[in-house]
Amino acid sequence: MPRTEIEQVIIVGSGPAGYTAALYTARANLAPLVIEGFMWGGLLQQTTDVENFPGFPKGIDGPELMQNFRDQAERFGTRFLTEDATRIEVGTPGEPHTVWVEDEPYKARTVILSMGAQHKKIGAEGEEELAGRGVSYCATCDAAFFRERETVMVGGGDSAMEEAIFLAKFAAKVTIVHRRAEFRASKIMLERARAVENIEWLTPYSVDAFLPGSDSRGLATARLRNTETGELCEIPAQGAFIAVGHEPQSAIVRGLVDLDENGYVQTQGRSTRTRVPGFFAAGDLVDHTYRQAITAAASGCQAALDAEWYLRDNPLVPTPPALAEAGDLAEAQWGHTSAPA
Repeated sequence: MPRTEIEQVIIVGSGPAGYTAALYTARANLAPLVIEGFMWGGLLQQTTDVENFPGFPKGIDGPELMQNFRDQAERFGTRFLTEDATRIEVGTPGEPHTVWVEDEPYKARTVILSMGAQHKKIGAEGEEELAGRGVSYCATCDAAFFRERETVMVGGGDSAMEEAIFLAKFAAKVTIVHRRAEFRASKIMLERARAVENIEWLTPYSVDAFLPGSDSRGLATARLRNTETGELCEIPAQGAFIAVGHEPQSAIVRGLVDLDENGYVQTQGRSTRTRVPGFFAAGDLVDHTYRQAITAAASGCQAALDAEWYLRDNPLVPTPPALAEAGDLAEAQWGHTSAPA
């Protein structure tokens, strides 16, 4: 039989943003349904020690932290569907929105998007096997584990320069590896990185393989390939940081909400509202600047409050998209000033 229940809130995705949104909407008696995905918990499920999340002075494992998030949301009545959403439809005038899981539709008056982003990988040998054992994608998160170690930073943009500068405060040496002699980074960021004494440069090289030590417990060596001559060389590296960008998991809403040129969902002003009435977005799906667990959790709180205010001020059905397109966007969609502009 087809489902007839209409949810107040469906949250698509999990991680710090999705689970925080679930916690807040559950405590507001909105009984959220979280379609959390098979790979629930987001990027923190791939992280070992988390030392920079407030409230855990001794640190905590990433998977344990995400389990705590999930358990707390469940305590207040959140329901979970550990499957992937496969399609989302915007409700026609007078109808709720629909989130599909294969052939099963789930109706909702509001939808919070929190599918997150994935680190871009370089596809080198050993990258997957040594992730969390020397290979990392976040110097801000993991640099302190590599005090007085020799490290590699892979990338040539501003993010790679920022991460290298931060990493250099801890590591004995940081070697920036980039496949071209020219860098995408801005002039000022290059100048700042070049001014750091323990940052060295190796171009034009790409990483051919990350190799473990004799005990196979962690990264020991990076094998590099000259992109012009094909020559191979090896350098010691107990830590390797990859900063070649992120891929927001926004394919499911392409064509429904506004995306920027990199695929991040665009929201209105300082809010989490999208251009679709009743659709909100939070976490790394919208954030290409900070990308921290705590900032994702904070935006999940914002999305929950925005959704709660929307339901309060639109007690019957989602505002028909045609009204928004007619021109009176703010009044047609929201009709209130509770949320920040």
